[in-house]
Amino acid sequence: MEVNIHEAKTHLSKLLERVALGEEVIIAKAGTPVARLIRIEMEPKTRVFGSAKGEFTVPDDFNDPDPEIEDLFYEGPLFPKTDVSTK
Repeated sequence: MEVNIHEAKTHLSKLLERVALGEEVIIAKAGTPVARLIRIEMEPKTRVFGSAKGEFTVPDDFNDPDPEIEDLFYEGPLFPKTDVSTK
């Protein structure tokens, strides 16, 4: 797609959306191409397994139940404690 400078200034965000989808946009001045908008291909960051080793430790009680959170689930407004004697 080719657009003139005025159109590019007026519709830059729409043009950038099209570029993000893979379309190439040529910007021309008086009919002569002067710039090309293309999508930047980003390389995925490489991840190194275990790169944070030694930066933190998992506490021994990590999987232990948390009474405060359990109260929110079982005795909170969604599941209020029911009185068995009234049934």
